Amino acid sequence: MGFVKGLKCRECAREYPVDPIYVCEFCFGPLEVLYDIESIKKVMTRELIESRPHNLWRYRELLPIDRDPTSGLHSGYTPLVRADKLAKHLGMKELYIKDDTVTHPTLSFKDRVVAIALSKAREFGFDTVACASTGNLAHSVSAHGAAGGFNRFIFIPASLERSKIIASLAYEPNLIAVDGNYDDVNRLCSEVANKYNWAFVNINIRPFYAEGSKTQGYEIVEQLGWKAPDAVVVPCASGSLLTKIWKSFKEMKEIGLIDNLNTKVFSAQATGCSPIVKAIKDDVDVIKPVKPDTIAKSLAIGNPADGYYATKVIKETGGFGADVSDDEIISAIKLMAKTEGIFAETAGGVTLASAMKLIESGHIDRDAVTVLSITGNGLKTKEAIVGHTVEPHHIDPNMKSFEEILKKING
Repeated sequence: MGFVKGLKCRECAREYPVDPIYVCEFCFGPLEVLYDIESIKKVMTRELIESRPHNLWRYRELLPIDRDPTSGLHSGYTPLVRADKLAKHLGMKELYIKDDTVTHPTLSFKDRVVAIALSKAREFGFDTVACASTGNLAHSVSAHGAAGGFNRFIFIPASLERSKIIASLAYEPNLIAVDGNYDDVNRLCSEVANKYNWAFVNINIRPFYAEGSKTQGYEIVEQLGWKAPDAVVVPCASGSLLTKIWKSFKEMKEIGLIDNLNTKVFSAQATGCSPIVKAIKDDVDVIKPVKPDTIAKSLAIGNPADGYYATKVIKETGGFGADVSDDEIISAIKLMAKTEGIFAETAGGVTLASAMKLIESGHIDRDAVTVLSITGNGLKTKEAIVGHTVEPHHIDPNMKSFEEILKKING
């Protein structure tokens, strides 16, 4: 038995039944899931959550399914790493990395949202799942869909990194490479979704799919000892992850799982695709679409669907935003790897590099308990650091050759 009351328009507040719909038919605003919070308060406790398996479904009362989950039973509950070496380097007192580089099965936070989307698609009776993706979502829908026995149609920009394309093809979906950027792909998928009775996870299933991002926020709070952080830095593509992390914190406060909530939420984007951060810096409500030009392809959405709502959260919490160059992204990827042993994809480089700017500018207090949302594994974007790493030491297969190079290494 679930606790979902229905869907609600984020603009006009008109309510709808639980169906695979995503846009208000009156004002064309986006729909989101509405929960019976009062009933959840009566059953959801810290003790109940802690007694459950270490996966994202430990928070199931706050997730939009009515029956037992059918996807993502091994997804979520990733480490919250106390990053002391990185903190020392940045002059921070208490810094954490929410490490979704190890999310099962495809090594990105998208496994969270897809677990929810496919469980809901099963409840709705769909036999085909689909998505528009910049890479990570393609992997996740391909993998979870294969495990669930769904037919799969995956639409991507043809310019994606070759390694990301191969990582999707491994699961043998129907992979459609579109000549255009993500916004072109997304427009095409909206047309396809209107014609074919498929579960497009980020279109007609989007209200349910987006709720999966909340699980990263729930885990952060639980892993901090049932406390919300002082600051959280979140990479932004559509802006959905940022809004849902904040929603998760607010729900935990409303239910009574945490006592206080004073978190500031910060946006991280690449300079080559930073419409949300630009709106924050310009102090405007309108998100001006841009044409992406960055190595951080997983964040390369020039017209972010949740951009307006992300800026509202940032302003509401007293946060801010930062954007970073491709060179700064690469340097941050390497810094995180050599200090904490965590190899993040380009989006992770965006998060850390942006956090460094926010710390230096004083927007993030050095004494604040700060969490960096790291959303994907560096093995997905190895191409980004080719030519920017040290070279291996070449030797002959004998002790003399090794000791000669050892002398050079030791200076």
